[in-house]
Amino acid sequence: MIIPLEELIKYEGNIYELTVAVIKRAIQINLAGDEELEKNRGKVVSTALKQVLTEKVRYQIEE
Repeated sequence: MIIPLEELIKYEGNIYELTVAVIKRAIQINLAGDEELEKNRGKVVSTALKQVLTEKVRYQIEE
């Protein structure tokens, strides 16, 4: 499964922050690539969402 639905359902944080983090990660993956991208059949946004939800990639709010 590409997107961990259980993690998405359980997510209690700010959805806007999650969206921004996923978009930024998707841009990074698109520019630099990622080993998970091939497993997910080239689905950049789904790969980014999975990485953020499973905390493989962490994000920090800029002030």
